[in-house]
This record gives sequence, structure tokens and C-alpha cells, in this order.
Amino acid sequence: MAAACKDADSSVAGLSVGKDYNFGDWYSEVVVNGELIEEYDIAGCYVMRPWAVSIWEIMKDFFDAEIKKMKIKNCYFPLFLSAGDLQKEKDHMEGFASQVAWVTRSGESELKLPIAIRPTSETAMYPYFSKWIRGHRDLPLRFNQWCNVVRWEFNNPTPFIRSREFLWQEGHTAFATKQEADTEVLDILELYRRIYEEFLAVPVVKGKKSEHEKFAGGLYTTTVEAFVPSAGRGVQGASSNCLGQNFARMFEINFENEKGENATVWQNSWAFTTRTIGLMVMVHGDDKGLVLPPKVASLQAIVIPILSNQDADTHMIFDACASTVKILNEAGIRAEADLRDNYSHGWKNSHWEMKGVRLRIEIGPKDLANNQVRAVRRDSFAEIDISMSELVEKVENVLHCIQENLFNVAKQKRDSCIQIIRTWEEFTEALTHNRER
Repeated sequence: MAAACKDADSSVAGLSVGKDYNFGDWYSEVVVNGELIEEYDIAGCYVMRPWAVSIWEIMKDFFDAEIKKMKIKNCYFPLFLSAGDLQKEKDHMEGFASQVAWVTRSGESELKLPIAIRPTSETAMYPYFSKWIRGHRDLPLRFNQWCNVVRWEFNNPTPFIRSREFLWQEGHTAFATKQEADTEVLDILELYRRIYEEFLAVPVVKGKKSEHEKFAGGLYTTTVEAFVPSAGRGVQGASSNCLGQNFARMFEINFENEKGENATVWQNSWAFTTRTIGLMVMVHGDDKGLVLPPKVASLQAIVIPILSNQDADTHMIFDACASTVKILNEAGIRAEADLRDNYSHGWKNSHWEMKGVRLRIEIGPKDLANNQVRAVRRDSFAEIDISMSELVEKVENVLHCIQENLFNVAKQKRDSCIQIIRTWEEFTEALTHNRER
């Protein structure tokens, strides 16, 4: 078990506690010191800083492009919901009732009817599905929206994992047949798997929830589940739900089928949230800070000049740093140079390690003389001398290896914790063993 980080290296990095020593405190520190969030003056709400938003945008761009290939269109519905519509969806909203935030005043005046802030958008969307769907030619209807939602009543908020406001995408679709709906559920679930495994390097398990755990009011729920070794727990990463025809009956979403008969649509809903970022941090982060997989890092390589007071080649080294960044950027590698002269080389190293940048590229007088750079990996801290003539090829290869290694290490840790349970006694024994480890 690691003790609190009191050595010189970790104190420079800005963490006061080790990941294995106190996981909760470590996580709270690393998301702030790694510049993903800033605390806000309303409990359970957080400022998402550009370092975090850039990760979300990369996942968003991938997912948005993929669903557009499936002819799913983006839309936007209002943040506010009427109490009447919420009551219509009573069975479904029982799962959200305690979390709904209400607007009750406008200035000094009480509103005649309170207005809810959306915890999810079925209530906002489905009256319009009923209006827009008339015949079989109106199907399938497939919408997605990128937005924020608010879920208020809970204790012990955790940034990204459990917050009162968060960003997500929510897809809502309607089909003429259950077969079409079933197919989409699995297609979307596969996209969620790809986000976690191909981008975040977090292994997940795809599966179907029990009747007790399924989406309230739906027919069945499928999810991707991630495992956090340091917490010894699985966490739901995203869900893809077949709603069946329950909501369609509530909101009278009917259509005339090809036989001229009145029929009820089959519906799906599916969503992933900024929880993705929190799970990535929990799985990969270490006692030096964040560990960002290259595919979701807005900055994949940081170029740092190595100078001494006696260097007469300062301008040449700075020029070499700028040239290196230009070469990498032109090859599609996200790189910048840290040329600040008011911070030491050691401070810069710790700063970028804390922020999880995958590759540090150093250029000093010897590198300049040998027409090379020195690269240091964030995952293994291995040092590699790279000739400028091979710069792009070698850096691309290193980034690929880092991405692959992060996934493989996380998968090995997860798989080592999996046990096959056949009886209730084995189940309780396994839980007890896990708590005692």
C-alpha cells in the first residue's frame, strides 16, 4: 500500500496523497490539479476547464460523425418541462422524482405553475413525436441532442461521476418494428464500447441489465460497464435502451402502417455523459497526476527546451523547438512548445506530467548538435533518442504503443479481478475477500 506522496517528486507534482493510500482524496485532487475542473460555489456543480472540454469534444466529434452515418439527426429541445407532462410520464419519472429541480419564482413573483428543469428529455420530446409521426413513411424518426441535464437530490457528489449538472448526448428514436429497434440498440452500444476501448483505453463489458436495474418504463436496458481497480467496483459507462411501446402508448405515438392499419411505434433511448472522463481518470491516473490516452489528449506531445545559463545557443534551441512542433502538427500530431522562461525545466516536467501529456520531447545543445530530440514517455518514463529524419514516424509509433499499452494494462488489472460465481455463498465470500484486500 502506497503512503501519502511526501517525497520531492510528488510534492512538485502537487498531489498530497497516493492513489492506493486514499483513492477518494487522490481523485478529488487530481481532477483539480490536472486542470480538468474547478470547484464551484454550488455543491455538486463544477467548472469544466478547457483541458476537460477538449476530451469531451474529441469523443463528441467521433460519436456525432458515426450516428450521422446512421442517418440520425441532431436537434435541440428546451431545458424546461411542464408539471403536466411530467405527470403523464409518472411511472418513468418515479426514478427521477427526487432529483427534479423546479423553478418556482420569476423575480419577486411566484409562478402560477412550477416549471421543471429536465433530468432527461422524454417528456419534452415525445409529444412532438406524436405530432410528427403520422404514417409509415415518417419512420424511422431518429433524433439526438447534445445538452446539459440537472439531477439534484443526492449526497456525496463526485466530479464527472455524480454531479448535479452534467453534459451528455441523448438519442431518441422511433421505428415501425421491434426488430429495427433491437438492431439500433446494439449498434449504439457498440459505438459506446468503441468510445471507451478505442479512445479512452478503458476495457468494458457489454451486457443487459436485470429487470430491477433497467431504465424505468423501458422494455430492456443494455450497458457498457467499466471496472475501477483502485475502488474494486464496476461503474455503468453508458446505456442503450429499448423502450418498447410503453412511452408510445403514453404519448399516443401512432402511425398508419403499410396495410392501412393503426399501429404503435417502437422506441429507443440511449446516452453517454461526461462520466466517461471521470472513469478514464480513475482507471489510468497515477501518483504523478492524470494519464491521458493519446487519442483523447488535446496535447499529445509537449516540446521543452533544455537550457543552461551558459548556453549561447538559446535562440537556436528555441527555433528547433518551434520547427519540431511545426513538423508534428503538419503530420496531424497535436504538439506545442513550452518556451516559458519563468519556470524551471523540472517544474515544467512535473506540470505536464500532472496534466497527463503522453510524450515529452526535450531539445538541448547535444540534441541540436546531433540533429535529434529526446522523447520521454508518460506511461513508462522510458527515454528515446529520435533522429529528426524519423521524427514523425517514431512519434506516431510511440503514441500508438502508449494507447495500446494503457488498454492492455487496464484489461489485465480488470481480468485479474474477475471471478466466476455459481452460488450465493461464493458471491458473499468473494465480496468479503475483496473488502479485506
